[in-house]
Amino acid sequence: MSEWMKQLSKEQAAEVKRQVDIYKQGVQEIIPLEDLEKKVAMSIMEDRPLKIKLGLDPSAPDVHLGHTVVLKKMRQFQENGHTIQLLIGDFTGKIGDPTGKSTARTALTDEEVKRNARTYFEQFGKVININNVELHYNSTWLSKLTFEEVIQLAGKVTVARLMERDDFEERTALGKPISLHEFFYPVMQGYDSVVLDCDIELGGTDQHFNILMGRPFQEKFGKEKQAALLMPLLEGLDGVEKMSKSKNNYIGIDEEPQNMYGKAMSIPDKLVKKYFELVTDFTLDELDLIIKEIDSGERHPRNAKMLLGRTIVRMYHGEQASKQAEHQFVTVFQKGAVPESMPEFEWLGEQETPVIDFLMKLELFQSTSEARRMINNKGVKIDGNRVEDTSQRVSVTEGTVVQVGKRKFIKIKSSITQ
Repeated sequence: MSEWMKQLSKEQAAEVKRQVDIYKQGVQEIIPLEDLEKKVAMSIMEDRPLKIKLGLDPSAPDVHLGHTVVLKKMRQFQENGHTIQLLIGDFTGKIGDPTGKSTARTALTDEEVKRNARTYFEQFGKVININNVELHYNSTWLSKLTFEEVIQLAGKVTVARLMERDDFEERTALGKPISLHEFFYPVMQGYDSVVLDCDIELGGTDQHFNILMGRPFQEKFGKEKQAALLMPLLEGLDGVEKMSKSKNNYIGIDEEPQNMYGKAMSIPDKLVKKYFELVTDFTLDELDLIIKEIDSGERHPRNAKMLLGRTIVRMYHGEQASKQAEHQFVTVFQKGAVPESMPEFEWLGEQETPVIDFLMKLELFQSTSEARRMINNKGVKIDGNRVEDTSQRVSVTEGTVVQVGKRKFIKIKSSITQ
């Protein structure tokens, strides 16, 4: 038995177990588990909150459910009284994280970094208590390092260690260039942990290399090494790729309730349990019951998705919006009716107009080729009638309802030009 375990009272040991069980839930890897347990125990014995770090490279500020996986874990630490350190990489963001990239990333400007950081902060408030966090910008210390200090910092890590990164190895094998400044990204991330004296760093499994850099750097500076909690990456609605706005397989936390619910209903069956575990706010006991019901067949996959959809909408829009979103989904998609409410568009064009022009003016598509593809795929209806021909002309009247795909509706509020 470790010395620190012998110092715990029965009540303290029970509290350590309670907290660690919560922190382990949904985590893919803890490095190392013993350090996490020790840090939790020492914080309880010393009545001292742990410092929990999450580094953010503010290059893509639209927050989706994939981002909330690590935010949910951070909230669990916050609810147990620990200190949350949100680190905005305004200095490292100018370099760009090379993780998973086959080429060097374009550096961000100061204004882009600041704008993206503000957006992150506003949206994170939907998941964690943003009024009770430490907000840091790593330019505060990194921009003040002299060149001599940078050289000394670089001397604490070997090139061989940096070349262990999968993306660097792959680019070298393919003969693609690696700029010297890219090596400094993980070096600076490791130094951030030194400056912040953090106890635990959170991140996705794709940040494995960068996060682990904090441990040897803290050790070389005579500090206690942080533990690392690596969260799994959440697959998007396609069931294959990591959730990403660029891949259009995401559920954004700022989306309209009806759209959010509809997207939840399209999650592949094989991922439903993973979504429950990683993005909902159910307790461990509640999750165990839901998963058992799914596994036993007691809860039908469709009903499980409906519960998942209700829960996601409730978390970001409230109980009433959740009920309304489900009612609309049942009405429109299960009963084939038109939704009771939908966006309206004031039509100022001709009463008779080509369907492609009509759809483009309604801003339902980004290009005419996209509109043609949707029509050819039988995905456009006007007043309940499927559009069969891309050369068709539309008679636009007050109250005309346009449907694109399964979830997008718009009603014409017309000021028709004769």
